[in-house]
Amino acid sequence: MTVHFIGAGPGAADLITVRALRLIESSPVCLYAGALVPPEVIDHCPVGARIVDTADMDLDAITAELLTAHERGEDVARLQSGDLSVFSAVSEQIRRLEQAGVPYSLTPGVPAFAAAAAALGQELTVPTVGQTVILTRASRNATAMPAGEELDALARTGALLVLHLATNLVELVVDTLLPHYGPDCPAAVVAMASREDEVVARCRLADLATTVRDRGIRRTALLFVGRVLEAGDFEDSHLYSTACAAARRDDPLPPALLGS
Repeated sequence: MTVHFIGAGPGAADLITVRALRLIESSPVCLYAGALVPPEVIDHCPVGARIVDTADMDLDAITAELLTAHERGEDVARLQSGDLSVFSAVSEQIRRLEQAGVPYSLTPGVPAFAAAAAALGQELTVPTVGQTVILTRASRNATAMPAGEELDALARTGALLVLHLATNLVELVVDTLLPHYGPDCPAAVVAMASREDEVVARCRLADLATTVRDRGIRRTALLFVGRVLEAGDFEDSHLYSTACAAARRDDPLPPALLGS
């Protein structure tokens, strides 16, 4: 058997990969992350599948479900919201499985920040304006940030910041970032990205906390802060420049690399 960790996407039921869908359809056990995974996705589980909502379960209880399925020789579709690569809490589950000798696989999904960028209608890296995106979070009573990754330290880069799990600390975020980005720096909040109740609001950094509170945003939201959010005067990408196109004509890639 195999425990298939699956990135179930940011919320819209159709933002899931074909591979993920096939794994869900073929796994007799499904563990999913409560309200973060749409019911339409769970509907793809096979008839008679054991379906477990992990919203109120701790790591020990989740691990017990996975080990029980392993003993029965049943594949598990373990659905996590967004993508597995960031803030998915998958690492501690994998560690438990490795200790128990249980095989697993990882299937990526559409990350929340990508869905939020789509909702904002823009690219997060713009030539000559911003080429770095920092995915991070704010911390007060949660797991402490590693040394050197405190928000104040990251803000000194001036890069676009995308903060997860930070709406309840938005005032702290604003106070920390103001000295580095200034009150007029473009900011935005995107809640429930890709869902029917999606909320998108742009503002200035100085007004970010008020915007979040006035919109009643409490969870499942991302905060964006950076100049790239209003990039208008920038150079075209070198990739599609006349010089680059000419160079490709003079020295084309081998057919195998072009997929032909």
